[in-house]
Amino acid sequence: MLVEILAVLAVALLLAYRWATAKYKFFEERGIQCDKPIPFLGSMWKMVLRQRSMFDLIIDLYNKGDGKVFGIFEQRNPLLMIRDPELIKQITIKDFDHFINHRNIFGTDVTDNPHDMDNLFGSSLFSMRDARWKDMRSTLSPVFTGSKMRQMFQLMDIVAKEAVECLNPNQMPSDGLELDMKDYCTRFTNDVIASTAFGMQVNSFKNRDNTFYLMGKKLTKFTGLMNIKFLLFINASWLFKFFKLSLFDKKSTNYFVRLVLDAMKYRVENNIVRPDMINMLMEASGMVQSDKEKSGPVRDWSDRDIVAQCFVFFFAGFETSAVLMGFTAIELMANEDVQERLYEEVMQVDSDLEGGQLTYEAIMGMKYMDQVVSEVLRKWPAAIAIDRECNKDITYVLDGKNVEIKRGEAVWLPVCALHRDPKYFENPEKFDPERFNEENKDKIKPFTYFPFGMGQRNCIGSRFALLEAKAVIFYIMRAFRIAESSKSKLPIELDAGGFQLMPKNGFWLKLVPRN
Repeated sequence: MLVEILAVLAVALLLAYRWATAKYKFFEERGIQCDKPIPFLGSMWKMVLRQRSMFDLIIDLYNKGDGKVFGIFEQRNPLLMIRDPELIKQITIKDFDHFINHRNIFGTDVTDNPHDMDNLFGSSLFSMRDARWKDMRSTLSPVFTGSKMRQMFQLMDIVAKEAVECLNPNQMPSDGLELDMKDYCTRFTNDVIASTAFGMQVNSFKNRDNTFYLMGKKLTKFTGLMNIKFLLFINASWLFKFFKLSLFDKKSTNYFVRLVLDAMKYRVENNIVRPDMINMLMEASGMVQSDKEKSGPVRDWSDRDIVAQCFVFFFAGFETSAVLMGFTAIELMANEDVQERLYEEVMQVDSDLEGGQLTYEAIMGMKYMDQVVSEVLRKWPAAIAIDRECNKDITYVLDGKNVEIKRGEAVWLPVCALHRDPKYFENPEKFDPERFNEENKDKIKPFTYFPFGMGQRNCIGSRFALLEAKAVIFYIMRAFRIAESSKSKLPIELDAGGFQLMPKNGFWLKLVPRN
């Protein structure tokens, strides 16, 4: 009996090994330089084993290549890493019709129940494909125009002022307050999104355990178990469907579903109109009248489609915007000359406003603030890599040979690696906002800097993220000097615990009152 069991196990292991390594000759057969993968773990094994952060791993893999492309493996799936800016231009701009979609990682099938909320990411703008993506993009684009940003900034400004007032400089120790900027910034982004997207007034600094914040934190926290679930989902999403498993926390997902659906119902019944995402989606689905004629075909957006856009907007804004603010604060702490110059600009703008409210025009006019944030996004881009799936066969001449990319195959644009390549950014480890001054920014080689993506499929909420980050930085700089705390650690070493961009020791610093 034991022999039979061992034989079955041996056969099972052999079949599993053959399945895991079936595609490992993919690049070799095409004559493309590639990384040597580890069975079951591919090129990502150092991240899976928590030896290297995904950010550092992508840079390592990028530096292994010396041609325009380099083959890597995400577990068993081949990805063609693009190392050449001109080829990135071809893929994202000139040949966009060949690379319209992201990979179908969260793929929601068209036959799925439109009221099933287990896979909201699959119905989000990020995951939508082809015509549905184009229609949803055109539906959401008006939410992020300059005029709408100007309106939203008034709400952001209120939240930003409240966030800094809650620190209360008058009650701080004279030598300053040690603070985890990640916790602080996620509370701020939480309250901004609650106001501008969901029409809710939340203060997560005074009411620290409010449901909206706790549910959001639970959704966006990638624990070790969550990382494993995510890897399983990428490679065997059928298991989740078969066993009716949810990728994200069910209770938190249901909370946001009910929040959006109840808000829509209340607005329809009480004829309430707000210039926010929910209202735009209600107009697009015909739930409320729009004062603008909709061009093109009218889509019958399901409840899931509508909820999914609000869900992913929260998911992206809660975490990535907070990370941008956190790294900005840490870089200002580490570079006192930059901090002092930014403080001078803040005080000049404050003086010009004569004690009045910070305005959209004032924040947009802060050139050095923009240089600082741009340099933070160069060193620490939230989108550390971007994928595209080929939907029509295409051939490029690369490194003297024809390279065919076939339908269904995927390419990877390694954002963080290009941003750290000394060919394009001299002394890339140095934090230098002067790279983005009026004289130098036009010298940056095109398609080597794209923290929010590139082309038609770039991040629709990038202006929103930049505005809220700049607002809170303005008020912090006006009231405090950022200094090292006992828990600060420089230079920054990234946490190797998963997909998220996070310092190993967190975003700890000290805020010292200026007056």
